[in-house]
Amino acid sequence: MKILILGAGAIGGYVGGRLHHSGADVTFLVREKRNEALQRDGLVIRSTKGDITQKVKTVVSGGPNGSIGGGPYDVILLTCKAYDLDSAMDAIAPAVGAHTTIVPLLNGMRHLEALDARFGAEKVVGGLARIGVAMNGEGHILHTSPFAVISFGERGAAPARKALTDLDAAIKASGIDGGLNANIVQDLWDKWIMLCTLAATCCLMRGSSGDVLEADEGMAIVLETVEEGRKVGAAAGHDPGEKGLKTIRSFLTVKGSKFTASMLHDLEKGGMVEADHIVGDMIARAKKAGIATPNLRLAYAHLQVYLAKRARKAA
Repeated sequence: MKILILGAGAIGGYVGGRLHHSGADVTFLVREKRNEALQRDGLVIRSTKGDITQKVKTVVSGGPNGSIGGGPYDVILLTCKAYDLDSAMDAIAPAVGAHTTIVPLLNGMRHLEALDARFGAEKVVGGLARIGVAMNGEGHILHTSPFAVISFGERGAAPARKALTDLDAAIKASGIDGGLNANIVQDLWDKWIMLCTLAATCCLMRGSSGDVLEADEGMAIVLETVEEGRKVGAAAGHDPGEKGLKTIRSFLTVKGSKFTASMLHDLEKGGMVEADHIVGDMIARAKKAGIATPNLRLAYAHLQVYLAKRARKAA
């Protein structure tokens, strides 16, 4: 099985690096600057599960006819930010063949609609990542959390296609947890509800999950925001249920927690944020279903003001 990974950043580099190290046929589609660093230093992973430094296969851009070398690819893993999705789809388009399966590891749900429209729903499956990773200034991938999970699966009731069963075997051989997930769409919703709550509350109040809970009304606001997301999920046919809600709340209601949305880190350094994809899209779906989302609405307005000010600075 041939795997193409868009980018060699934090998640893509970690997953692809582990797969490559275990013997999988992995190629990274990267920008020129990242390619130069990889050719010079190799792909460097510093991890609680063991460090790796290795040479990897890369492609930078298509040839004269716009093709991407090394194909055809059986699986393409998308690990970009949501705001880069349009350029990501343009980048992988030459590598998408008749039998290619696209596995996006983005948060939320809106990216699935965009990928379906561009490549056809039959080529796109569900996928999610739960990995605590970051890339430092040297281009090294830092994995400091005790977990690294990748899940993927068919979005309907059909049995998993061969590309996914092969990817499942490769993931398990690499030491990454997860793999095939028969309930991937529900898990995407559960993660989105949790992440939307975390991003909204952390960005609005400019603190970690634990900091938010120190406020007099912090716990109540967090639980109200979870409920806003739950209602949206239920309206779409994906209520997390009591078991799912218990898991979501367990992440978000730990006093003293340092758990912080990556969106807050991006905001604090003046970077682009996934406000529209994570918070805005949840509100848009709520409006269609006639569901009130007062907490999310306030957080989204805050994020939109930040983005407007950032755009003016860049102009």
